Amino acid sequence: MGNYRNKMRQAGCQEVIVNDGKRSRSNPHNEPPHSNIKRPKRAEVNFLPNLPQGEDPSSLEHLRQTIFEEVKKTEMDLSLIKKMMQTTFALRRQTIVRTCPPVNELMDLWPALKMESEVYAEFQRITNQNLPNTFYAAFDRHLPRLMAIFREKASKTGKTAEALADIFKIHDEQELHDINTRRTTVIHALPVYLQEDTSGFFRTCTEESEPELGGVAVALLTVTSDNGTSQVHYQPVTISVVIENDIVVSLPRLADAFLVMFGLIYALHLSYPKGLTNTFEFTQKVLLGLEDGKLSPKLQTLKNDLMMHL
Repeated sequence: MGNYRNKMRQAGCQEVIVNDGKRSRSNPHNEPPHSNIKRPKRAEVNFLPNLPQGEDPSSLEHLRQTIFEEVKKTEMDLSLIKKMMQTTFALRRQTIVRTCPPVNELMDLWPALKMESEVYAEFQRITNQNLPNTFYAAFDRHLPRLMAIFREKASKTGKTAEALADIFKIHDEQELHDINTRRTTVIHALPVYLQEDTSGFFRTCTEESEPELGGVAVALLTVTSDNGTSQVHYQPVTISVVIENDIVVSLPRLADAFLVMFGLIYALHLSYPKGLTNTFEFTQKVLLGLEDGKLSPKLQTLKNDLMMHL
């Protein structure tokens, strides 16, 4: 393997070169060879691609500036933006993986990543998978069974059962029970069922109030038109994706906001929200089928329960 990696390094493979230059006999003062290793985390197919043939950093930087100016326009040329984002993908990944700049700096450099369509396009460049199509096909197929599993748990005793019962009480009070209502319910109920802490993840504020976003790594902010104390909102004003204290993008529905957040985690090479690893691994490994290897006992049990009734 070492010989193979040396050959790949000599051939200019960026995924190998990025971890070169570690401590050795000739460089005793460099960082340890096993520290800060940059490698794919979650089945990324194109983790750190080489620059396109015929392009160099300066030519791609010129394209980046063109994208920046195009996004400012009232009437953007979306096809042109997509084409240029595809061409500059390798430059963007090298910036993100090698230097790990703050998210607000990245968004200033690449404002097109605030667009829902470009988040999905970037996810496809990284994983070769259509995020919304794959996610909603699997999610909607499992919705009835997930609702049944969570309702069954809610009928029992204990803190988890009580929390689920509160969510379903709000769900059952809704006048409209369409696909979006069920999606919202399941997205709120899933982490509760997996016994994860959602207090810092699902945030709420009214149109008149200022959201408290200090110290927020990753969160979904629901903006409502009333001062109600409900933990689940089916008719929000907007749902905003918050990353590193800043609102990145706002969407009308919770499921879409959750999906854009998931795509941004891949696009920006971020860690899953603290305390919600099982929820995001369920999305990644069970719904999207990305690296569906070893699962935690809770996720394996839930997956078995789902697959038994397909």
